[in-house]
Amino acid sequence: MHDIRAIRENPKAYDRGWASRGLAPQTAEILALDAALRQGQTALQAAQSRRNEASKLIGQAKARKDEAAAAALMAEVEGLKGVIAEASAAETDGEAGLHALLAPLPNLPAPDVPEGADENDNVEIRRWGEPAVLAAPMDHVELGGRLGLMDFEAAARMSGARFVVLKGELARLERALGQFMLDLQAREHGYLEVSPPLLVRDETAFGTGQLPKFAEDLFRTTDGRWLIPTAEVSLTNLVREQITPEEALPLRLTALTPCFRSEAGASGKDTRGMIRQHQFQKVELVSITAPEQSEEEHERMTACAEAVLKRLELPFRTMLLCAGDMGFSARKTYDLEVWMPSQGTYREISSCSNCGDFQARRMDARCKAAGEKGTRFVHTLNGSGLAVGRTLVAVLENYQDENGRIAVPQALRSYMPGVTHIGGDG
Repeated sequence: MHDIRAIRENPKAYDRGWASRGLAPQTAEILALDAALRQGQTALQAAQSRRNEASKLIGQAKARKDEAAAAALMAEVEGLKGVIAEASAAETDGEAGLHALLAPLPNLPAPDVPEGADENDNVEIRRWGEPAVLAAPMDHVELGGRLGLMDFEAAARMSGARFVVLKGELARLERALGQFMLDLQAREHGYLEVSPPLLVRDETAFGTGQLPKFAEDLFRTTDGRWLIPTAEVSLTNLVREQITPEEALPLRLTALTPCFRSEAGASGKDTRGMIRQHQFQKVELVSITAPEQSEEEHERMTACAEAVLKRLELPFRTMLLCAGDMGFSARKTYDLEVWMPSQGTYREISSCSNCGDFQARRMDARCKAAGEKGTRFVHTLNGSGLAVGRTLVAVLENYQDENGRIAVPQALRSYMPGVTHIGGDG
């Protein structure tokens, strides 16, 4: 959500920021509605003030037995009641209209975010690891099928497209990946493990920016709740409508949860395999910081996500997203892209975003320094640490041999005692 006072002070900066994200100028309509709202509020306050003044004068007129003056004042007060009621209703409508204009507008890019329209304009920051050279790499669907442990047909019979059934050692490998990631972030990187709700209310999904713009990308229950598309929603909303002491910041939170996405905007994209599914597991990272901490925390969070890929020895690159490719709530985003041998390219496996105070304004999440009277909106950050399904795909493809046997990464062997390979003799 955006600060209307900041828009009043520098409308050109907002139009420039939204233009970099592919939007037409917005501030003229916003400021016109804001001006009308403020004018109406001024009139309402004047009517309320006159009503209060006239009410006092009625008593004075009666005290001096001036019934004519008292009657005139009473008639004026009665008339003002109608004026105030109409003005109050207009104020409510104006506030709702202004909210409706601002709610679907994305965050503004940070000054160091590159210009650009889509993923082709993203900027590579660094690479790690050397991609394996495989003569004829199989993709994860073929590998899983050969192992007899990845079943898309059974999943489709019970649930439809974009689901999978994992069995045996692949199910165990998926579980090992999730536990390894969660342990790394909680034990070594200082994130507090949380087991949050998977169902949330409208205002919760609004707080992190999923509503109203992306309702079609979510699953809704019959009682009006939403299945979370990421644990970011639950974790970030832990501070909604709260004032957090600044000495307690940053808060670092992590969770391993199922995630649910309708993928309504991804029709025909990544239909093969596990890359884009309706249900998947992910380890999420969320940080709540004071405003001046968020840039440094963003770099730290990205490094925490990168550490997972380094421990798994999976080659990857880190990309700074351009303005046109960032998510709705982000002001700056790094994507981690892991090497996929079957495609001969890097594919996104994590996004780490600094949202500034954008989500905090939607949640009314504030912080307060000791000894200070005033409060400030916190800054919120989120990142994948990592998407478990996509990491499983990357492990299968990068650790395959020419016979389709999968080596278990060294970092996971303590989670799978006695198993060094999947397939063959194990």
